[in-house]
Amino acid sequence: MDHTLKWGTLPPKRPYLKPFQLLVLAGLFYFCSGVIQVTKTVKEAAMLSCDYNISTEELKRVRIYWQKDNEMVLAVMSGKVKVWPKYENRTITDVTNNLCIVILALRLSDNGTYTCVIQKAEKGSYKLEHLTSVKLMIRADFPVPSITDIGNPSPNIRRIICSTSGGFPKPHLSWLENGEELNATNTTLSQDPETELYTISSELDFNMTSNHSFACLVKYGGLTVSQTFNWQKCK
Repeated sequence: MDHTLKWGTLPPKRPYLKPFQLLVLAGLFYFCSGVIQVTKTVKEAAMLSCDYNISTEELKRVRIYWQKDNEMVLAVMSGKVKVWPKYENRTITDVTNNLCIVILALRLSDNGTYTCVIQKAEKGSYKLEHLTSVKLMIRADFPVPSITDIGNPSPNIRRIICSTSGGFPKPHLSWLENGEELNATNTTLSQDPETELYTISSELDFNMTSNHSFACLVKYGGLTVSQTFNWQKCK
């Protein structure tokens, strides 16, 4: 999909560079650029800056390419914006703000290093003017788990279940009491093939004749979420 920009057009002098040509270009000059890191969560929007300010007049003499790892994201030339299919309808560019791009409704697959390449018209050809890279890190945080009482599988035994979903990376769930890990009755883990997000749940049986304070602990990456459940025996 092409979108005409308000700041005018310039006649095309060369076709778009092929993705592999841009990748070689980025590799040659990568050492010249510091990599900025941006961390966002799934479904948020991320603004990635090309870190390059130019005037409206200069815009007429440059071409702008954004790429991620080994794929094209967006290109601006001849007054038009071309967005590649994977980013269509959720990626926009702001030529007035450091030539940045904004990616909406982030997905885990958006993780990666984005490179902005600017070429400037000079003596009838386009030469590399600027290159910068931004590393985008996408997190998917698990919400605080919920613990539900699901009844009595046998006399004097109570069963509870702890569950949480919508996070990444792969989680580990454990039950603790007084700092000691307990044996769960049943633990299930599943991953959505489309979103790559995980769902985890675990059941715990305990004796109703004693007081208890259980902690359900979910670890993923270097992060942790937890919930507690207190049980008072009947007097």
